[in-house]
Amino acid sequence: MPTSVSQFTARFLFKVTLTILLAWLGDWMFFQRELYGGHFGLYALALLAALMAGRPAIWRDRRALAAVALALVFAFALIRDAGLLPWTLFWTAAAMATLLPMTGRFDDGWRWFQRLAWLSLQAPFAPLFDWRRLLKARRRTSRGHLRAKLPHLVLPVLGSAIFLLLFAAANPVLEHLFASLHFPELTVPDFFRVVLWGLLALTAWTLLRPRLAQRPLPTFDGSGDFALPGVSPGSVTLSLIAFNLIFVLQNLMDVLYLGGLASMPEGVTLADYAHRGAYPLIATALLAALFVLVTLRPGSTTAEVSLIRRLVVVWIAQNIVLVGSSILRTVDYVEAYSLTGLRIAALAWMVLVGFGLGAICWRLLRGRSAAWLININLAAALMALTVASFVDVGAVAAQWNVRHAREVGGAGVRLDLCYLNRLGASALLPLIELEGRSDIDPAFRERVQAVREMNLDQLERDQTGGGWSLRGQWRLKQAHRILAKRPVRAIAQGERLCNGALYETQAPKIEASASKTIGFQQPAPPIATQPQAAPR
Repeated sequence: MPTSVSQFTARFLFKVTLTILLAWLGDWMFFQRELYGGHFGLYALALLAALMAGRPAIWRDRRALAAVALALVFAFALIRDAGLLPWTLFWTAAAMATLLPMTGRFDDGWRWFQRLAWLSLQAPFAPLFDWRRLLKARRRTSRGHLRAKLPHLVLPVLGSAIFLLLFAAANPVLEHLFASLHFPELTVPDFFRVVLWGLLALTAWTLLRPRLAQRPLPTFDGSGDFALPGVSPGSVTLSLIAFNLIFVLQNLMDVLYLGGLASMPEGVTLADYAHRGAYPLIATALLAALFVLVTLRPGSTTAEVSLIRRLVVVWIAQNIVLVGSSILRTVDYVEAYSLTGLRIAALAWMVLVGFGLGAICWRLLRGRSAAWLININLAAALMALTVASFVDVGAVAAQWNVRHAREVGGAGVRLDLCYLNRLGASALLPLIELEGRSDIDPAFRERVQAVREMNLDQLERDQTGGGWSLRGQWRLKQAHRILAKRPVRAIAQGERLCNGALYETQAPKIEASASKTIGFQQPAPPIATQPQAAPR
């Protein structure tokens, strides 16, 4: 017993030391040096190193090592370009790495969602629980209890305090000494620094001393046969026949009208038809998936009828066609208007919905469990989110809009320079490409140059300040390389910015309007008031 307690105490103190070191490192990076951006990825690497040192059980579990490898991928994504998505994925992978050695086999995503939620919810109280456990372990090995020793301390402590007070009344030196003692004042920066230390310490301690949810709610398998009101082989068969006929009508109209095989009815344009209904069609597909999950569970009476199984396969195939139609409508909408990050996310979501419908059909045909269905969809979502962690959707949208804008002969709408400016560094290289074209209007080029100047200045401040990142460094290098080959163009006073406002000369007015309408975080000095600075 004493040996095990001493080993527990040593491991406990080692983890306390690691936690303090990580909190100090975070304070030095984020508070003292005011670093952000890709530096979050460097801190994530330090957190992983401490996890591997403080949790030896990870080295003996292949599943945990796989989770660590995945966390390394997301740490690199943070170094490349920090964001909430890669940090969330990093934390999830690191948390699974520390929990996996405490579990048996990997079961399903629903149970792991509960384990990760419990790990996060109990994080603020975990140090108190662990400290109490340490005290109990040490108390069991000691000969006398602390409670028994406390009465022996009352008299000396109380008596010493009384005598010190009397001596302070009689001795001016002691009185002055006691009067000079005071607690330091807690300023606002000090308060946030304490909060930062607390958050960093809790983050590290949660990984080093995890607590596993012992009884997560089981996954509802959905298999077997039980009565549902109004659900019978006859009603399901009739429903599937009716649903298939309705879906055939919708899909046939999409093929005829969107494919240009038939002319639109009077009063309805092709744009009206194409630009409506993308999201309602996705909602329709989700309702269809819910219907199949509820009424055709593996092992149910309805799932055993061969006609119903064929009708379900046909219906899910039609739903997948419907999802394809939604994607086509969204693409048409983008071509007519413009591309945004949210529309890229919507397209990715539609692809995932189509994949989920196919997985539901496969589950029905092969008798797979609900856990399999959850895990296969989570794997697909993880792949999509991992790609999104490394792909800058803002840059993709900016590049597409620049190359398809009406100002360069495209079929889309006029280029929204204010939206590109809100994208910040993501739109820098597309703006430089657009600025270098010879077939655009000179006045429009100067507006593009003005927006590009502000984005480039902001990126330079971020890279030389605390917001360094690998992606930002690469963009800055590319921008300087391209601009160095071009002739210097000065921006004429009175030209218009992204929103069409005049580029005036009053510095306070320009800074106020630009920071409000253009949307960059730190107002750059106006170009028109700096004639001595060589424009890029």
